[in-house]
Amino acid sequence: MSPSSDRGTTEPLAALVAVAAVGLGLALYAGVLDDAFGALDDDRNIATPTTDAVERRLSTAGIVQPERLDAALQVVPADYHGNLTIAATTGERWTAGRGPPGGVDTERRTVSVRVGPGAVRRGTLTVRVWR
Repeated sequence: MSPSSDRGTTEPLAALVAVAAVGLGLALYAGVLDDAFGALDDDRNIATPTTDAVERRLSTAGIVQPERLDAALQVVPADYHGNLTIAATTGERWTAGRGPPGGVDTERRTVSVRVGPGAVRRGTLTVRVWR
């Protein structure tokens, strides 16, 4: 046998280890990608961006107008349901939307609320969003 016939050969054990290492690497990579991108749909908090939009719809010069609450409910994303509540420190409370079930995305913000002509009080805007 000539010495050139041994070139290009690999030990079978080394080849199996290399194939197993590549397979394991691909499996880990696919798992990491699934965790990174698959979780975006399931764990996404939709209440925070919805609250931004609701507050913009309700406010004029940074003061929330409770009479606009029903119109602000329209900014809840398609395929979602929402419940909006404004509670002023004076004890007044305004709500729009149906009552939420348990386990919904919720966002609360302190806002300035117009409680009457020329009367502005501190209050809380609560936005609940669910599918």
